[in-house]
Amino acid sequence: MAKIALITGVTGQDGSYLAEFLLKKNYIVHGIKRKSSSFNTERIDHIIENSKFNSRFFLHYGDLTDTDSLVKIISDTRPNEIYNLGAQSHVGVSFDNPVYTAEVTGIGSLRILEALRFLKMKKVKFYQATSSELFGEKIVNKFNENSVLNPKSPYGVAKLFAHHITKIYRDSYGIFACSGILFNHESPRRGETFVTRKITMFLAKRLMGNKKVLKLGNIYAKRDWGHAKDYVEAMWLMLQQEEAEDYVIALNEQHSVREFVEAAAPYFGYDIEWFGEGEDEL
Repeated sequence: MAKIALITGVTGQDGSYLAEFLLKKNYIVHGIKRKSSSFNTERIDHIIENSKFNSRFFLHYGDLTDTDSLVKIISDTRPNEIYNLGAQSHVGVSFDNPVYTAEVTGIGSLRILEALRFLKMKKVKFYQATSSELFGEKIVNKFNENSVLNPKSPYGVAKLFAHHITKIYRDSYGIFACSGILFNHESPRRGETFVTRKITMFLAKRLMGNKKVLKLGNIYAKRDWGHAKDYVEAMWLMLQQEEAEDYVIALNEQHSVREFVEAAAPYFGYDIEWFGEGEDEL
């Protein structure tokens, strides 16, 4: 019989790519999306409208802050695998909304794990998306699963809670539960508030005649950037192992924001001119 997967955050970048990936592997895929007065399915509309997937892709209204909805969805769908990708995922926003970030990004993972324990569904495999923000100040260039965890933002702290509670439920209750410590991964589906999309959207608008200046923060900040498609495959592979483990997912290659701009600009036919204090404007 086809495996059944449940994805929180299915309308996000990673959720949409993961849904595609699993459907191509003949999974039945259930996704959780928040009820909203506006349409919020643009990243998965092509899946919803694909006749090949109609009988294997289903959406449910739920919320990581609502235990009852999570218990009901898990009980009704009876998944083989759960991928918890839902989160308030912007580091900067987490300083403005730390309590909400903790409720969704941290406690949300506990609600799912507790639902599995309550429903006695210990054979379900659980994947928790954590973050390189667990490492905090990146004093060294290389990290592994044994590196010191020292987050510096409410978002990082919430992910640290999710990371540790996943391990506790694995060790204490025998649930197949693992965390993927993800470094930055990007795609055309990345939210426009993230720096990579901020840059590419600016260049595209410039091509259409926009004359505004692009203002950035520290253009010498370095990140390990991968592609979201590769990262969701890594998530799936983690749940196919014989024993649950936590894994760092990265390319082991760093580039600065400035390098990103200078690599992207030629695709739009631009030469780069930097000006402003700290050369942070384009």
